[in-house]
Amino acid sequence: MNKILKASSTAVTEAIASLKQGGVVMLPTDTVYGLAVHPGFPEAVDRLYAMKDRPRSMNLPIMVANVTDMETLGVDINAPTHRLLNSEYVPGALTVAIGFTDKPKVDWLTGRDEVAIRIPDDEHLLAILRATGPLLVTSANASGEDTPTEVAAILEQLHLAPDVAIDGGTIPTIPSTLVNCRMNPPVIEREGVIPATDLAPYLK
Repeated sequence: MNKILKASSTAVTEAIASLKQGGVVMLPTDTVYGLAVHPGFPEAVDRLYAMKDRPRSMNLPIMVANVTDMETLGVDINAPTHRLLNSEYVPGALTVAIGFTDKPKVDWLTGRDEVAIRIPDDEHLLAILRATGPLLVTSANASGEDTPTEVAAILEQLHLAPDVAIDGGTIPTIPSTLVNCRMNPPVIEREGVIPATDLAPYLK
């Protein structure tokens, strides 16, 4: 561990610098604490998997700052996805699983048929994403364990230490709601912060 920083503009600057140099950053999101890496650094991605002891067969979710950044990944923003992205829940605790268009993928998405992607509703995190571009971000916990609510407990649980940790205080452990938009009609695969009943009008 190099640094533990209180959530602030200084911490955002430090996180951006670390991510752009291939670091692993632990940070608060609008749902749970997360671990973030820049996808352009394969060794950083390897460290993140080792940190969580996460099977490589489990792909990492993606966070972006806006829909434009999402489109650069070559994803297929179909009609249900479009409705959800234009809903009151984006930015926010809504993750969509979507496929790809026929256009070539970016190198780090080679071999993937779909991605789970989210635009978070957290100004510090959005500032980081605007500076770095899309990031791989997963919950800050050892694989198969619950995500702790505080930084100290997370660091005790992880198998390796991140390069930078941003302490945003106590954060609840309710994940985002995940909707698979490759299905017709879309299917809620995980009910989290946003209740399924609230999303029903967008999934018809």
